Parts: sequence; C-alpha cells; structure tokens
Amino acid sequence: MIRVTKIFSFETAHILFNYDGKCKNMHGHSYKLFVTVKGEPIQDLDHPKNGMVVDFADIKSIVDEHIVKVWDHAVLLNAQSPHKDLGKNLEEQGHRVIYCNFQPTCENMLYAIAAILRRNLPETVQLAYLKLHETENSYGEWFAEEN
Repeated sequence: MIRVTKIFSFETAHILFNYDGKCKNMHGHSYKLFVTVKGEPIQDLDHPKNGMVVDFADIKSIVDEHIVKVWDHAVLLNAQSPHKDLGKNLEEQGHRVIYCNFQPTCENMLYAIAAILRRNLPETVQLAYLKLHETENSYGEWFAEEN
C-alpha cells in the first residue's frame, strides 16, 4: 500500500456564530490543504498510469472542482444561524456565500472535505489523510482509520 499526497491552497473567509474570541468577526485565511490517498500502484506495462497509485493530475482535478473552485474567495457561514441573513445581504452585494450545515471551523471543514472527496475519488484509491492549515502554524488533521 502506497500513500500519495497533493497540496492545495485557497483563500476563504468565514463567520463563526456565537464564538467568544476575536475571531467572532468575519475574517479570512490562506488555507493550505494536504490530501493523501492510498492504494496499490498499477502494475501493467501497457497501462498509461503504470507504476502510479493515481495520477496527481486526477487528484488535482477532483479537489479543484469540488473544493477549491467552490470555496476559494467565498464566505462560509453556518446556515442554521442568524448569519444566514447576513449571507443574503452579502449575496445581494455580489459576494459569493457558501451556506454550511455546520459551524465553519477548520475541524468541521475537514469533515466536509472528507465527505466530498470520498464521494468523488476513483474506486481504486481511498482517502487516507487530510491536513488543513488555517494559518502557517495552526491546522487540523483527519485520519481515515479514525473516521
């Protein structure tokens, strides 16, 4: 079994409803997402992906389509909170708002990313690990064997 990792970056703002620290204000982060998948390398000399678990370009395409292009330069907010009204106002002013069914913390974003990727990865690979840096020195981790 081999693990391969691809790293992604995106800029996203979020609003944490009812938070009691300075991050209760809308703010953004330069997120760095590490996506690790695992599988057996293809062992077929006639296969164009011979020796690969998965083509890095395929991982890039999936993560870009379902995570980066959706969340980049958007505002994430909890749709179950009163912030949904703020979201409507932001949308009316031309801003992109993503309504989450969760508090958009780094931790909950990891759960959402894992669910999205598990639905969209090729059957030949398994999602093994995610790491999401919210800042240079603050991050959350998700491990498949614990979920």
